[in-house]
Amino acid sequence: MLSLLPVLPIVIPLLSGAISLLFWRSLWIQRWIGVGGTGLLLLSTLRLLSEVERTGILSVQIGGWAAPVGITIVADLFSAIMAVLAGIIGFCVAVYSWYGVDERRQSYGYFVFLHVLLMGVCGSFLTGDIFNMYVWFEVMLMASFVLVALGGTPMQMEGAFKYVTLNLVSSALFLAGIGILYGVVGTLNMADLSVKLAQTADPGLVTTLSMFFLIAFGIKAAMFPLFFWLPSSYHTPPPAVSAVFAGLLTKVGVYALIRVFTLIFVQDVVYTHNLILIMSGLTMLCGVLGAAAQFEFRRVLSFHIVSQIGYMTMGLGLNSRLSLTASVFYITHHIIVKTNLFLVSGVIQKMRGTGDLKKLGGLYKTHPSLSVLFLIPAMSLAGLPPLSGFFAKLGLVIAGLRLEQYCIVATALFVSLLTLFSMTKLWAEAFWKPRPDVAEGEDEPRSDDEPMCLTMILPILVLALITLTIGIGAETFFNLADRAAGQLMDPTEYIEAVMRTRS
Repeated sequence: MLSLLPVLPIVIPLLSGAISLLFWRSLWIQRWIGVGGTGLLLLSTLRLLSEVERTGILSVQIGGWAAPVGITIVADLFSAIMAVLAGIIGFCVAVYSWYGVDERRQSYGYFVFLHVLLMGVCGSFLTGDIFNMYVWFEVMLMASFVLVALGGTPMQMEGAFKYVTLNLVSSALFLAGIGILYGVVGTLNMADLSVKLAQTADPGLVTTLSMFFLIAFGIKAAMFPLFFWLPSSYHTPPPAVSAVFAGLLTKVGVYALIRVFTLIFVQDVVYTHNLILIMSGLTMLCGVLGAAAQFEFRRVLSFHIVSQIGYMTMGLGLNSRLSLTASVFYITHHIIVKTNLFLVSGVIQKMRGTGDLKKLGGLYKTHPSLSVLFLIPAMSLAGLPPLSGFFAKLGLVIAGLRLEQYCIVATALFVSLLTLFSMTKLWAEAFWKPRPDVAEGEDEPRSDDEPMCLTMILPILVLALITLTIGIGAETFFNLADRAAGQLMDPTEYIEAVMRTRS
């Protein structure tokens, strides 16, 4: 049974998507499969994380071929944590989508492609082979291409074109890098690559080759300077799709960067990781300045995705155990918080029919519970104590100060202030100010709003509670992240777990 655990997060969404396709005429059955399938995915990932934490890294060889020849599925603490997060987001978005996505889009196969997307995400996290990471990326991206264009509105098609174009360029660079890498060392198993590249006689060639992967994964993660596709596309599909994209897709790129630059490309860390650090600082600045200039709810949040990616890769650039611990913790915090903010934006758009901040207002008076549910992730994103974002940023700042990287620390603190400004702007424009269509002195016409749907509010409440739990139990989550960072900094256990595995 243990040998199946790393495979289940891939198999469950595959079967869920296939069964949903069989019932394509019944939206009711598809909805229940969506919730049930993602629920099973979440349970399987929690079981996987528990087992990895208890017994160590789990590795499976598909097809009976021993590593490095066979297809490797491997779960260490980092990949198991990421799989759990995928399960949480998948389940919450599936529940939200019951009424958060219109029936027309659901009839076009929305839930089928949601399952396929989750399969690609989990496959990317759990693969132990660099070529199969490319395969899972393409599975994930094909599903995301459909979801971003599903509905076919002009704004969606414009966003989808930008999204597809840049991601295809990224995929081409990724595949080219894989081909050259195989030509150099003759293997694509990541554990085997780690061993063989450490023995190469030409580290300069390896560093040059690593740039293919830095650019390819940097595009997918929306790092500077090739991030502009994200804020041009993430606000165009339905909010439920934007939420799962915001929570998971860019984090797959961040995961890949951390994985390959701690396991494979470690021959010239002074050059590669300093370059990542510079890109991280510029990513933070460009994202937060872009957010400050926007007046559409989801465009503000989309630019903030870019900004926050810089914090996650900052830990990789600093390249210490504490900084990687903070990065793992930050990713955990951000996936929950950012998904929740997009879900909140979807409720607001459904109630008021717009996400334009100039046309919004008065939500604090008419919907105080929704206002509180917005404030929790918003203030966490800004890094206010005792919420999860504060501890994530504190870890990165301490790691930077210990390494005397004062410039990136100053950048991180400055960007955090601007993030607080942006979240305050969202609060003031959407919640605090009076509605523009209400005369001064009149009561807010709550009856004009569409009623809030329970299946849309419950996922927001659950994610807000998780955010509070991470903040209150920061020490527990930080310790788990620290153990994951220890495995990343010293990949010996990872390599041994893969190379000793048969079928």
